[in-house]
Amino acid sequence: MRKTLLLCAAALCVACTETPEKQARELIAQMTIEEKTGQMMSSTAGIERLGIPDYNWWNEALHGVARSGKATVFPMPIGMAASFDEPLVYEVFTVVSDEARVKNRQAIASGHVGQYQGLSFWTPNINVFRDPRWGRGMETYGEDPYLTGQLGMAVVRGLQGPSDAPVLKAHACAKHFAVHSGPEWNRHSYNAVVSERDLRETYLPAFKDLVTKADVKEVMIAYNAFRGVPCGASDYLINTILRGEWGYKGLIVSDCGAISNFFEPGCHGYSEDGPHAAATAIRAGTDLNCGDSYRFIPEAIGQGLLDEADVDRSLVRLFSERIRLGELTHNTAPWDHLSDDIVEGEAHRSLSRKMAEETVVLLQNKGGILPLKADTRIALMGPNADDKEMMWGNYNPIPEFTTTLADGLKARIPELKVLRGCGIVGEKEDAAQLLKQLKDIDVVVFAGGISPLYEGEEMDVDAPGFRGGDRTSIELPQVQRELLKALHDAGKKLILVNFSGSAMGLVPETESCEAILQAWYPGEEGGAVLSDILYGDVVPSGKLPLTFYKNVDQLPDFENYDMKGRTYRYFEGEPLFPFGFGLSYTEFAYGEASVKDGKLVVPVTNIGSRDAAEVVQLYVRKADDTEGPLKSLRGFRRVLIPAGQTAEVALPLTEETFLSWDEARQDMVPMKGEWELLYGGSSHSLKKVSYKY
Repeated sequence: MRKTLLLCAAALCVACTETPEKQARELIAQMTIEEKTGQMMSSTAGIERLGIPDYNWWNEALHGVARSGKATVFPMPIGMAASFDEPLVYEVFTVVSDEARVKNRQAIASGHVGQYQGLSFWTPNINVFRDPRWGRGMETYGEDPYLTGQLGMAVVRGLQGPSDAPVLKAHACAKHFAVHSGPEWNRHSYNAVVSERDLRETYLPAFKDLVTKADVKEVMIAYNAFRGVPCGASDYLINTILRGEWGYKGLIVSDCGAISNFFEPGCHGYSEDGPHAAATAIRAGTDLNCGDSYRFIPEAIGQGLLDEADVDRSLVRLFSERIRLGELTHNTAPWDHLSDDIVEGEAHRSLSRKMAEETVVLLQNKGGILPLKADTRIALMGPNADDKEMMWGNYNPIPEFTTTLADGLKARIPELKVLRGCGIVGEKEDAAQLLKQLKDIDVVVFAGGISPLYEGEEMDVDAPGFRGGDRTSIELPQVQRELLKALHDAGKKLILVNFSGSAMGLVPETESCEAILQAWYPGEEGGAVLSDILYGDVVPSGKLPLTFYKNVDQLPDFENYDMKGRTYRYFEGEPLFPFGFGLSYTEFAYGEASVKDGKLVVPVTNIGSRDAAEVVQLYVRKADDTEGPLKSLRGFRRVLIPAGQTAEVALPLTEETFLSWDEARQDMVPMKGEWELLYGGSSHSLKKVSYKY
């Protein structure tokens, strides 16, 4: 009888009417403590006698189904953030989860579902990109909490699918909770200490959005400690805020190896050994260990450090979610019919191209040199001119098709001269010899910047300006800077296409180059898109999702997590290029806005000759909040405006528009009083409407 119920819950019966939680409890009741232990780590062993298959919780889909062969590669998240386009981000991750379902079905058919083949995806990364030196910032949606929350929710909804579907399409995971954004080199021992205001005004809002509005199914705990306690053991973060204030019911997973950081030498030194670490994390509410530290569960129970009921609590959450995914019950899913050939198929590559078109930011265009005229004699040079892997970013699929900038331009100019010139940080060719090869060239398109080989997650990198995946300098590497200067001094007109996942200090390049395009790591269709933008077939429309500083002298200490002096919200200096900035091949004029029916209505006129998209941005400032941000983004809308026409752009004003810090409540709440509504095409070009809320 019991075994029959168990098999029904686990695998064989698709018509059970019991709740997933009840099915999970019946299943868990049949397990030994050793079997339970095996289900608490990311690579779970099947239990044949109970009909439970192997399952691996670890999968990645940062900008495409990653690390599992062929799939469509979209631009890195920092690039997608530059689109300011929530509907398109949702469409991208709907496609990503379509491909995920196909690849999971293929794995099941092969008889083995291993790592990077399951349906639980540890994305999005919604940490605030507070400092451009952080190597993993390219995985995020920029420096603003509101923008990060809006785009992060689009990611979650696209991955997880419709809420009324018979099974979940996939799991998304909000990471890394909390107060986590470098440095990479000390993340296993770092203790983040911030004020309650910075915590709730900057570091937590995106997580709150994904939990309370988008129903994200997983939250990943960060490596670092918070106020002296490793995040995976923090009662304040996990129980007071996440499960308490926000009512979160989903899974909490550790980052990979984070529980071992509790006790391993050179890390947090918080727990005396493995059993204590496992017991501490499980009691705090960390359900799943990416790693093997939960192997100490039986020992922890034997020593009286942990109750089996605490283990069961986490297992109920884990197994109820496997049931909801259809991974145990094999319920028919709406995506079962998807064809194998959609994976990196024509439609999905077209979507990658569309997204890439919206990510590129035109930072400078002296004399309107762009778009290039068809008869302009150009050459392509630089270390990133023909580097496919650079285009993919990190946490990426391996696509069958990739168009580099060289590919994109050669499709237009078959006889194009392509020269490397230098490496990212070295390998400089002789300038005189290069100039001889450029004697008949009017314009040099220089594909420069950095690459995912130098910035990223905890990397073994030792090069000038880089440390362990982070950067110590935000300048363009010296070898590239010197080559650009030599070309400029020789009279060549230069267009810099800068590839990077982070803000670059480009002060000298604003002098040596006529035009600058920020290309990020644009995905498999990026080269074709950049060619189209250089020649005007596509009008650039991206906006910076982070501040481009002039140099590191404008930045506080990297290890100081206080927000003072950081990001457009608190930085009082003059940036090189401000948050929200991006030029176009047309011009937009902003009229006088008015408040109507709970919306700020902004008239925007395209006064140029090209149809183009504009990102209309709404910022707010509370005049009497002297300790608060200089301004905060609270609304945006991307609008296509034909040449010569005016669009009336309505931006909703809700109670969340007027969230501000309440010292008495120690939280962000809607605050009555006098506000300034600031609107325009970037954070530095704003008009103002006074408003009493």
